[in-house]
Amino acid sequence: MSVFPRISLKPEVTEYLRSAFLNKEVSAAGGLQEAERRFQKLLTCLSHPPSYTCVRASTHLAPLEDIGLRLTEELRKQQKCNSSAEELSVGIAPHPRLADVLLLPVDGPRPVERLSSEVVVGAQCGSAVLRGAHVFAPGIVGSPKYMKAGDPVSVFSDLEGRCTRGATGFQGNKVFVGNGVAQMDRSAIFATDTPARGVGVRMVDPLYQSPSFDGVLPGMVFLQNLPSVVVGHVLGPRPGERILDMCAAPGGKTCHIAALMGDKGEVVALDRIRNKIDHIRQNAQMLSLQSIKAYCFNSTHAVSDGPTHQAEGPPFPPESFDRVLLDAPCSGLGQRPNMACKWSLKEVCSYQPLQRKLFHAAVRLLKKGGVLVYSTCTITLAENEEQVAWALGAFPCLTLQPQEPHIGAEGMLGAGLSPEQLRVLQRFSPELSWDQIETTAPLASRADRDTIGFFIAKFLKT
Repeated sequence: MSVFPRISLKPEVTEYLRSAFLNKEVSAAGGLQEAERRFQKLLTCLSHPPSYTCVRASTHLAPLEDIGLRLTEELRKQQKCNSSAEELSVGIAPHPRLADVLLLPVDGPRPVERLSSEVVVGAQCGSAVLRGAHVFAPGIVGSPKYMKAGDPVSVFSDLEGRCTRGATGFQGNKVFVGNGVAQMDRSAIFATDTPARGVGVRMVDPLYQSPSFDGVLPGMVFLQNLPSVVVGHVLGPRPGERILDMCAAPGGKTCHIAALMGDKGEVVALDRIRNKIDHIRQNAQMLSLQSIKAYCFNSTHAVSDGPTHQAEGPPFPPESFDRVLLDAPCSGLGQRPNMACKWSLKEVCSYQPLQRKLFHAAVRLLKKGGVLVYSTCTITLAENEEQVAWALGAFPCLTLQPQEPHIGAEGMLGAGLSPEQLRVLQRFSPELSWDQIETTAPLASRADRDTIGFFIAKFLKT
């Protein structure tokens, strides 16, 4: 059910995406009218959350069934503590094809009546609420003038970032995301001397209801979008291998790779930002993984061009790794829920050159016979299928490989790839499941398609 408007984009960005989704190859194959219908559904579904929560279980530490039982117990405790919330059914189900994934259905949109007192949060905070989070104090930008801890409030997401911090009323472009109870006085939230931390509003009646995982079984469960989990399985790491994750932050895929190897081997994680490297190390420690080595380094310069590099860290000699994951920086237009993106067309198109620089480094660092997996969390043709077509032309040593598991749809027409090549790509296209969602299909039949927008390509270096 559609309760939010389509994702708000700059007109130039909307037209850029439309030209890709209605390109000549697509229009010739399915018709212009069908291509336009699918594009409009995409814009609508991007503003809504997926209909389930995906949890990756630490099966290197305990069996999936045991983790599922423990998670059920923890979430039931959470329900009992929140006595004002209606009873939830903790319907945790294992994924039929991914042995380390648990799925939890999301209940929504729910009929929730708005209250007179309004709290306004930033768009990022509002999106987190739609996926089960409470409202943390730094995300609050406006509140009633005399709000006290314990007051019931309605929470609205500021779509365009125009609400002035500390506002007592906001009439701009906003959407309702649910009701909660203030956990702090207004004066504490907007104190100028000490920034507020912790939960500012505890959500008790959200528009989309799913469990909060804050502090739930740390080390045993890890919130991760389904396509991101699929990437690790497609890479296929084996015990004893040396694997590179080129753009690793925040480390979910890095830790998954190490877990799939049974923590036997070496996983090198690189990222340009120091505090993100610290986050990767914290996640590895929390998940009891010893095989991860994280370095603050620009992966475009990760290949050593001089004499053999003696130090342990980057840059590395050519052909140093058995497998390479290039989960590339991208425009991120596949993320859900996302009600508004203020980026210009120049910003959206700025990632393709960087991705190609990273590709050059990835191919050089990969051993002959090694596997390279390229992935993005965006929907653009230029960052996905066009990059594959470019890579196949630029690197004759690369050949496309089938993916296992293959859960998403095949690649999109328009980049000049053959039908055989498109079939081995994975494009997670949430708009394809939208009709199914509105008919309330069972969770098991829609989970694989009702995801964020995502793309995966797998190459072999010969």
